[in-house]
Amino acid sequence: MTATRGHLITVEPAADHVRVVRDGVLLAESRRPLVLRETGCPVRYYLPPEDVRTELLTASDTRTHCPFKGDASYWSLPDAADLVWAYPEPKEEVAAIKNHFCFYDTETVTD
Repeated sequence: MTATRGHLITVEPAADHVRVVRDGVLLAESRRPLVLRETGCPVRYYLPPEDVRTELLTASDTRTHCPFKGDASYWSLPDAADLVWAYPEPKEEVAAIKNHFCFYDTETVTD
């Protein structure tokens, strides 16, 4: 857990079964995701690279910086730019998410 001036981030293993589907295509499936909760942001699941179909993704030139997590790299699908991101060198406080993939604009099913 890290807290800075009212901003809180927690990262912990989740017991959820997470499936990421876009347009009927399974992009990822994990029974060992990490759940990241951050003040002012939706709950996000970070999935181990072994549970992501990386062969479907193309690396993007996009990079962003989060003052709390570090610098993110992005991947795309042919019809969805920057759909996936990861932190190759996250800040120490959230080191557990290193190289784990996070998705948005997808149907994420947990059970």
